[in-house]
Amino acid sequence: MLKKIRNLFLLIILVGVGFWVYRTHENVKNVMKYDDFVTQTLEKHGVSGNRELVLSIIYTETKGKRTDVMQSTESTHDTIETEEDSIHQGITNLTEMLEYAHEKGVDVWTGVQAYNFGKAYVDYIAKNGGKNTLTLAEAYSKDVVAPSLGNTTAEEYYHITLNSLLFNKGKLYKNGGNIFYAKEVRWNMKIVHLFNW
Repeated sequence: MLKKIRNLFLLIILVGVGFWVYRTHENVKNVMKYDDFVTQTLEKHGVSGNRELVLSIIYTETKGKRTDVMQSTESTHDTIETEEDSIHQGITNLTEMLEYAHEKGVDVWTGVQAYNFGKAYVDYIAKNGGKNTLTLAEAYSKDVVAPSLGNTTAEEYYHITLNSLLFNKGKLYKNGGNIFYAKEVRWNMKIVHLFNW
């Protein structure tokens, strides 16, 4: 009886892993549809080395399943009407964040986190050690981003990922951005690379 239960459990795990691999591959395949346009747009900006980073941001934001594939509406006053508009604006914003991070002498992942939090996050990190950490991102989310968007009571919600569960039981501040954003993009760079077959 115990052997049957163990075999059933193993079968469930194998099916779950198989489904995750299939779904992840399909999501990466969807993101890779934008590879050529991403490459062309990066070349126009003179930053062609950031191709995998941009594709990973698309994966992180939407898996390429919405018109605003890079969720770049918040960084512009213009309307995002096509995936190309989103990629152009997203790359413009990301390039600005990365250049500002370099100018301020902070790590590149601060620039990536600033894509989610806004440019002032770079200044915050420059004044607090020069390196993006989850502890600093959480404090900035709670004390700056969330209150600026109306969450003055530190109201939280669940955002379940492995990083979030290990760090703070899967919680983010409502209207506070995603404190795990840079880590998620970094992880998704590996996913995009691994599943692009």
